[in-house]
Amino acid sequence: MAASTSLVLRLGTAQTLAWASTYYLPALLAKPMAAELGLPVTQVWLAFSAALLVSAGLGPIAGRAIDRFGGRPVLSLTSVLFALGLAALSQTQGPVSLALAWGLIGVAMGCGLYEAAFAALVRLHGHAARNAITGITLLAGFASTVGWPLTGWMDAEFGWRWACLGWAALHLLLGLPLNASVPSAPPHPAPEPLPAGAPSPAAVADEPPAPRHAAWVLAYVFAATWFVSTGMAAHLPQLLVASGLTLAGAVAIGALVGPAQVAGRLLEFGWLRRLHPLLSARCAAAAHPMGAVAWLVLGPIAAPVFAVLHGAGNGILTIAKGTLPLVFFGPQGYGQRQGWIMAPSRVAQAFAPLVFGALIEHFGAGALGFSAALSASALAALLWLRTGSARG
Repeated sequence: MAASTSLVLRLGTAQTLAWASTYYLPALLAKPMAAELGLPVTQVWLAFSAALLVSAGLGPIAGRAIDRFGGRPVLSLTSVLFALGLAALSQTQGPVSLALAWGLIGVAMGCGLYEAAFAALVRLHGHAARNAITGITLLAGFASTVGWPLTGWMDAEFGWRWACLGWAALHLLLGLPLNASVPSAPPHPAPEPLPAGAPSPAAVADEPPAPRHAAWVLAYVFAATWFVSTGMAAHLPQLLVASGLTLAGAVAIGALVGPAQVAGRLLEFGWLRRLHPLLSARCAAAAHPMGAVAWLVLGPIAAPVFAVLHGAGNGILTIAKGTLPLVFFGPQGYGQRQGWIMAPSRVAQAFAPLVFGALIEHFGAGALGFSAALSASALAALLWLRTGSARG
């Protein structure tokens, strides 16, 4: 049974709220927070990185809970935790309370971002969840588009503390009802009809299981690609300036990434969904190295091409993080397995801004070669996997 449009809209809206109020929050509030608290801005970012590390450790636990109880209780609880963490952040007075508040937000992030929503959908719909996963990422792809202007407006009108409280209120008034509306999961995963054209149940039973190394390969692929996407999100304008562009030009080119991500997800929702998810993931992983080669060979004139290719590839890979574990291992135990596979990605994400910033400082635009090589290694790992080992 396919997920309803209503469910996708509800979970997609809740995910937009979750990402806008956490992952995209420090970009606008780190400086005013640091200024009022008398701390260096790097300390705010370190607290945020620590929150990502906390979320990495909790992902498998949250996934196991969703496997057992379904998504509604876990996601509803995270709405409350998001609200409490943001409220605590609004009351911070120094480095200790800042770290504790971000730690609580990290707990909520570990239990309430994409992986949890994906697991909730798989718990309800099994193999038929692929389109719903795409729909959720398509909606939540606008998190920065919605979140940054709203955060900036609340900060300008009321200050950063009230901005945090405003987001906390939205989690209780909007996020909690949306997550609480997720249908209850059956006590045990019910057999679902196989996708059209799939082999018979007897044939499926005779298929060899996914190779043991597949989980490790996927964990590496997602960690490498998420490191690149987070590093680019934090430093793409700086990288463009280092290659000779003006700041205004760098900002304009960087603005292409967001629409390209949405375009990539629309492509996945349309034409690419006809392909095996592994094939579309390979195409997506190739996009960043292709754009990087164009930039390094042709110079800054090719930077817009790079931004579009990087954004589109990143948008599709976000969907692959949900679909590839499903097609390789099936819906049974999906949440816990997804938590383990994605844990290295959270760690990579936590350190990406610091490491990539250091690479730009030492190598300038040459740092692009590192990100291209890392993405190429992810592509090589995906080429090593075989569609015949997957079940989708």
